[in-house]
Amino acid sequence: MSRVLDADARAVRDASTGIRSSRVGRGQRESLVSRSVAMLIMLVFTLYFLIPIWWLLVASTKSRSDLFTTNPLWFADLNFWNNLVALLNYDGGIYVRWIVNSIGYAGVGALVATILAGMCGYALAKYRFRGRELLFNVVLGGVLVPATALALPLFLLFSQVHLTNTFWAVFLPSIVSPFGVYLARVFAEASVPDELLEAARLDGAGEVRTYFTVSIRLMLPALITIFLFQFVGIWNNFFLPLIMLRSEELFPVTYGLYAWNSTINQFPELRSFVLIGALLSIIPLIITFLLLQRYWRGGLGTGALK
Repeated sequence: MSRVLDADARAVRDASTGIRSSRVGRGQRESLVSRSVAMLIMLVFTLYFLIPIWWLLVASTKSRSDLFTTNPLWFADLNFWNNLVALLNYDGGIYVRWIVNSIGYAGVGALVATILAGMCGYALAKYRFRGRELLFNVVLGGVLVPATALALPLFLLFSQVHLTNTFWAVFLPSIVSPFGVYLARVFAEASVPDELLEAARLDGAGEVRTYFTVSIRLMLPALITIFLFQFVGIWNNFFLPLIMLRSEELFPVTYGLYAWNSTINQFPELRSFVLIGALLSIIPLIITFLLLQRYWRGGLGTGALK
C-alpha cells in the first residue's frame, strides 16, 4: 500500500514540475517575443529619426552637380570644407549673424524664462495666498494653448507699442513658459522640504536669499529641464519670427534658412547653403541635449512621479 502511495506522490510531483516548467518556458518565450518586438519598434523609430540627419550630412559634403546624380545616402566627392567656407562668406556672412541671433533668442531667452518660471513655480508651491489655485489653473490653461494661436495677438500688441521688427518682438514672448512654471511647482513641492525653509528663516535669511541659496540648489534638475525645453522651443520657433520680423539682420537661423529655401528657384546656389546651414543649425541642439540629458531625465521623472 505504501509503495502505491509513494508512486502516486511521485506522479503528482512530476506533473506539477512539468506544469511549472511549461509555464516557465512559455513565459520565457513570451518575454523573448515581447523584447524582440520592442527592439524592432525602437529600431524602426531610430532609423526614422537618424536617416534624415544622415542624408543631411551626406548632402552637405556634395557639390551642386553631385546632389542629384549620386547616391543620396552615400558620399561622393568631399566638398564639405568648400561648402562651409562659401556658406560663411555668402552675403557678407549673414548666416553667422543668424546663428548669433538664434543664440541670443534661445540662450538668453531660455535662461530668463527658466529664472522666472522657477521663481513662479516655487512661489505657487511654498506660499499660501488667496487665489493661488486659480492662478495655477490659469497657468495650466496656458500650457494647453498652442503658440501659433498666440502669434497674431502678440503681433497686434507689439505693433501698438512699435516693437515689431525688433529683437524684443521675438525675445519677450520667449521668456514666458507656462510649462516651466508647472514643472517648477511640481518639483518644488517634491524636493524642497518646508522644514528646511523654516530653518533658513530662523537663521535670519530672507525669502529671496533662501530661494537663491537653498531652494534653487534642490530645484536644479527641474530648472535645467525647463532651460532645455525652452532652449529647443525658442531655437526651433518659426512662426513668431515669420510675422514679427522683416529685416534680414534680425532673422534667427530657422527663418533665415526658410527665406533662402524660398528663393532656390531664382538662386540655385542657395541649395547647398540651405543643406549645410541646416546641418550646422542642429549642432547646438545636440550639444545642449547631450550636456543636460541626465538632468532632463531626473526632472521629468520627478514630474511624472508627482
